[in-house]
Amino acid sequence: MTIFDSLLLGIIQGLTEFLPISSSGHLILMREVLGINTQGGLTFDAILQLGTILAVFVYFRKLVLELIRDAVRYLIGQGKKVKKENRMLILALIFGTIPAAALGFFLEDVMETVFRSALLVAVTLIAGSLLFVAAERLAKQKFENVSPKQGWWIGCFQLLALIPGVSRSGATISGGLLLGINRVTAARFSFLLALPIITGSGLKKLLDVYQFGIVDVSALHLTLGFVSAFVVGLICIHYLLKYLKNHTLYAFVWYRLALAAIVLIAYIYY
Repeated sequence: MTIFDSLLLGIIQGLTEFLPISSSGHLILMREVLGINTQGGLTFDAILQLGTILAVFVYFRKLVLELIRDAVRYLIGQGKKVKKENRMLILALIFGTIPAAALGFFLEDVMETVFRSALLVAVTLIAGSLLFVAAERLAKQKFENVSPKQGWWIGCFQLLALIPGVSRSGATISGGLLLGINRVTAARFSFLLALPIITGSGLKKLLDVYQFGIVDVSALHLTLGFVSAFVVGLICIHYLLKYLKNHTLYAFVWYRLALAAIVLIAYIYY
């Protein structure tokens, strides 16, 4: 892996973790294009994930710290001091995390070893696009807050993202739209829901490497990947939230379909 490779993969992770176009799918495709196949790939992926999750924490730091404070108030019996909307959001995030915590960590290794082909990415890019179209066509956008029940179902949609090419943000935003939540609220909830999920996934990968792996990626490459994923992720969150105030997911649908077509053509002819 060169310095250019590590920067490029970090930039791709920062962009695609939050844009509904699939970070895992793009990283699989880009590794094939660049011819990267390192034993330290698991470590590098974990570092990239932690870079993007730091971007979420920094961008939503005031809200996250407020939610942590309110959660502590609950634990020490001062729940009456917690605002209703924060109480609902905390419960929604807890309920939304349960599906991935219960099944995701058990299925992730299988998905990352069995479902790693470019052809599968092309197919799931198309399948995910159909989900986005259905979500936009059925979207009512009447709710500005996420209830615990809605959080649970969005967490179930998040399980779809275990398959490379689906997109975690795309699946959760689409799930929110199908549940009647407005587009910006669904996107914000998707980013907040990423905090426990991506943090847990990244730390689990690092633990796996510590116990069983061989790291052949230098500290310089890890640092460049982390920083580029963090910076690009931070910018991407800001502009995606602004974009979704007045735009639908259809632009991402067209991009996904175009990329799927390119991958399928390459697969057939090369």
